[in-house]
Amino acid sequence: MREHPIELSVNGTEITAGVEPRMTLADFLRDKCGLTGTHLGCEHGACGACTVLLDGEAVRSCLMFAVQADGTEVTTVEGVAEPDGTLSPVQSALRECHGLQCGFCTPGFVMSLTALLRDNPDPSDHEIREGLSGNFCRCTGYQGIVAAARRAAETQSVTQR
Repeated sequence: MREHPIELSVNGTEITAGVEPRMTLADFLRDKCGLTGTHLGCEHGACGACTVLLDGEAVRSCLMFAVQADGTEVTTVEGVAEPDGTLSPVQSALRECHGLQCGFCTPGFVMSLTALLRDNPDPSDHEIREGLSGNFCRCTGYQGIVAAARRAAETQSVTQR
């Protein structure tokens, strides 16, 4: 099958690659970029484990072809922490509030919460739950995840003052 050239930024690094037209963005990130934090769960867009930011918007990378990301900026869970390894407010809050257990769904939650809090820095619990309705977790019961979202919102509001 003929490969198509794409150019995009992934976590701030410019990447040029040839991809088959049917390769998903998730597979591109995992197989071509070595960024295995983007998890594949259902491969139908329902579980949210493959969520990444595409030009700042949360998208399901299993539902996109890599060729559709040509010319965009993609941020994966590996690109959320500071370059020195300092965790983002969302990552820190998930750790502090016990918002993760097995960790499989965690990258998708990190990305969805990052986008949610960017767009709504002080969400209600209902808005948090609504914003995360596309992410499934089978371990935590969501209480720790909602608490982490509140904690991250508080932390971000303090650092933005």
